[in-house]
Amino acid sequence: MPILHQIDPIALDLGTWNLPLLGSVHPQVHWYGLMYLLGFGVAWWLGRRRVRAGRLPGVDENGLGDLMFYGMLGVVLGGRIGYILFYNFSEFLQSPLMLFKVWEGGMSFHGGLLGVMVAIGWWARRHRLHYFDVVDFIAPLVPAGLGFGRIGNYIGGELWGKPTGGDRGVVFPRSLPEPFASMDAATLRAQFDAGILDSFARHPSQLYQATLEGLLLFCVVVWYSCKPRPRYAVSGMFALLYGVFRFAVEFVREPDQQLGYLAFGWLTMGQVLSTPLILLGLFWLWKSRSAPTLHPGPANSGADANEISAR
Repeated sequence: MPILHQIDPIALDLGTWNLPLLGSVHPQVHWYGLMYLLGFGVAWWLGRRRVRAGRLPGVDENGLGDLMFYGMLGVVLGGRIGYILFYNFSEFLQSPLMLFKVWEGGMSFHGGLLGVMVAIGWWARRHRLHYFDVVDFIAPLVPAGLGFGRIGNYIGGELWGKPTGGDRGVVFPRSLPEPFASMDAATLRAQFDAGILDSFARHPSQLYQATLEGLLLFCVVVWYSCKPRPRYAVSGMFALLYGVFRFAVEFVREPDQQLGYLAFGWLTMGQVLSTPLILLGLFWLWKSRSAPTLHPGPANSGADANEISAR
């Protein structure tokens, strides 16, 4: 039995305010933004637990705070720039200012990942830590944010899946053709109750991704990292599993309208960007077989983690 998606994406409407210089503004808090905050909250909580357990020797909670701050900047800046470069570059060439129109949406996980990797490199250099010791530390903190982000996509009724072709799935109003797309909520509900919209039901691919890239990836990577692993191993496990999960879900996810399929009538940009992650994951797991293991140590900013990790 299909489900009609009629969730309000706005969590809190603060009304209209008349402010000096800014004039009339109408601030709203969207569920998607709250999902980002939840993701960062879980990452901070888990990161503190791992620091207190000595999982990144030589780093205390102050150092973790700096790392999280730069990581957040990497997610936001990298995610936005990656979306422009990977998914909307032609529009960007016509209107470069769209890069700054973040309120219109548009974030890329792969761009955010690159942004975080750059931020980690800068932070690790400052703290004299091996780059992949930091990446291995950060990897278990990421899946919760991915899961919450996909739930935010579902609540917002965006990035939906392909039609199911049956009597199951979710009817997303924003995916409907005219005249349904312009109907008010009550009229649309009546059409749905009459069974007229059943043929427009789609896969809730956002929830598939929340389950695989969020919950399952979180459980596996956190469990895998519970005991000391060789350098590169945790990063490799994260990259491999995320790449596989994302590649698989793309088969039931609607491709980006401005790109469509890139080749073979099924290959999407998401799959193209996930393939290097799968290969990197396999390479890092192979490389970890001969790498040293970072053992838990004291959270002392004066410690030399490069010496500790070679034990």
